[in-house]
Amino acid sequence: MSSLLDLLPQLPVSHGVTKLIEWITVHFSFLFDALENVGTKFMEFMTSYLMLIPPLIFILLVIVIAYFVNDRRYGLPFFAGIGLLYIQNQNLWGNMMNTLTLIIVASLISIVIGIPLGILMAKSSIAQKIIQPILDFMQTMPAFVYLIPAVSFFGIGMVPGVFASVIFALPPIVRFTNLGIRQVPEELVEAADSFGSTGWQKLYKVELPNAQSTIMAGVNQTVLLALSMVVTASMIGAPGLGTNVLTALQRGQVGSGFVSGFALVVLAIIIDRLLQSANKNHRE
Repeated sequence: MSSLLDLLPQLPVSHGVTKLIEWITVHFSFLFDALENVGTKFMEFMTSYLMLIPPLIFILLVIVIAYFVNDRRYGLPFFAGIGLLYIQNQNLWGNMMNTLTLIIVASLISIVIGIPLGILMAKSSIAQKIIQPILDFMQTMPAFVYLIPAVSFFGIGMVPGVFASVIFALPPIVRFTNLGIRQVPEELVEAADSFGSTGWQKLYKVELPNAQSTIMAGVNQTVLLALSMVVTASMIGAPGLGTNVLTALQRGQVGSGFVSGFALVVLAIIIDRLLQSANKNHRE
């Protein structure tokens, strides 16, 4: 059997993919260059404005937000304050701002693309059959593979890091939006139809409000997946805390790697708890 398999010609998959990427890069280089230039300037502008906020003021703002979002409890504000003071104390504040920029931009792009796709999947069985395997492919593909087209299209820097992060973080928001709309009680949908609601009215006044908790859970997952791509994106030049971790790994600097890695953990916990508390308050 093995000898028969050896006689079969090898499919030119590698050659075909290489030619396809080269064709896209050549014919759409003007678009990629424009996106790279605009994206880089926008993210540098965003990071510079975040850096204008004094660290102590930023920390106090986060503490106040955490206090009110967390039902005026002191646990999350205390952790957020201590965690951000730790990041400032370790001279990682600038890197944290670069990381925040990457997370915010990648998450917003994923949400803007993902929610309409989720709505489309919920409304069309044909769209669901087409989009579902694409989402499965995106979630099962190793994160490092996303770096290959990102570098081919945009070179190195923050923009390809955002591109790879969006691909990795997009599926949850699409799936949760689809799930949330499909789980809206039939009685509510029938009541809206009986009152003569149009499709758009039913979507915005009935389905999306009732699916908001599920959609927010998808937003939470999307933001955390974007954060998990920080170290991977640093391999193609995206600045931030991931660069410190990657440098420490390459040089075998255990202490430096732990400091930067723990800063990422602190940032992830703060963001996760803030989003969970906001979603809980909405449900209540």
